[in-house]
Amino acid sequence: MGRHTLQGNPPIDVTLRHSARARRLSLRVSRLDGQVTLTLPKRTPAQEGVAFLESKESWLRGHLDQMRPAVTASIGETLPFRGTPLPIIAGTSARAKISEAGISVSSAKPVGPQVKAVLRHHARDALAAASDRYARQLGRSYTRLTLRDTRSRWGSCTSDGGLMYSWRLIMAPPDVLDYVAAHEVAHLVEMNHQPAFWRVVAGLCPDYETHRDWLRREGDSLHRVRFDD
Repeated sequence: MGRHTLQGNPPIDVTLRHSARARRLSLRVSRLDGQVTLTLPKRTPAQEGVAFLESKESWLRGHLDQMRPAVTASIGETLPFRGTPLPIIAGTSARAKISEAGISVSSAKPVGPQVKAVLRHHARDALAAASDRYARQLGRSYTRLTLRDTRSRWGSCTSDGGLMYSWRLIMAPPDVLDYVAAHEVAHLVEMNHQPAFWRVVAGLCPDYETHRDWLRREGDSLHRVRFDD
């Protein structure tokens, strides 16, 4: 593991990482924090990696310029809930609540964990309802439903019928959350992504492509909300 700084305005710090599994040079920008990582095959000299990095500088700067800054859950900030921006406001209750007026939290406790807890609560209800509905349509059942804060996928289905979802889906529009539930429940019938699987998804959610495209365009914005104070 090494580091290299591309000089300029502003300078860009890049982590250089050799990997025995890498077959080519690859440049990655984290959607979460903007960290830049250059992965090199095990025997590739660092100088070759730096030359590759410099050849990609214009692309890299343009990509970083387009990235939206992280948002920290705090009083006065606005976060999406089921696709609708809601302000975080100081309330009188000891527990966080969500209403049309906003996300109400106690100002006597750290804000981020309160907001995260109430979002997870609503996410479980919404995802369980959608999963139950689609499972009934297919005449199948799932064994459990768990929520996680995943970065690489919005949901998954295990071979024994366990469903897992990212609780951050509660910040997306309701139809997008429902699409992800339909996608994972469809795996109870087809444990693959072959055409037969997508026919099952289309039967549950006919306009799934629209919602899948929304996640591809906007999904990183859900991951850029931070809940640590």
